[in-house]
Amino acid sequence: MAKEIIWTPRAEKTFNAVIAYLEKEWTEKEVKKFISETSRVIKLISEKPETFRKSIQIYIREAVITKHNLLIYRIKGENIFLLSFWATRKNPKKKKIK
Repeated sequence: MAKEIIWTPRAEKTFNAVIAYLEKEWTEKEVKKFISETSRVIKLISEKPETFRKSIQIYIREAVITKHNLLIYRIKGENIFLLSFWATRKNPKKKKIK
């Protein structure tokens, strides 16, 4: 059975920031592709949450959305908490999620 997906405020904010960046710097095609790929990955996370790699932080996992973006999430009971979207070009030392 699929687990429930819960978007945290930070996940919503960082997702919208990625969309805004893509709209400004790229084309509508890339925006749609990112949204589609995000939906596909979230569905996979819901069905098989342990599929994606563990983070260096305990209880945190990272799913690759594109080669430039990760989705960081936590499994807690029957819920999946989407914590943040992360640009892979950023300094990984700043990726600490609370």
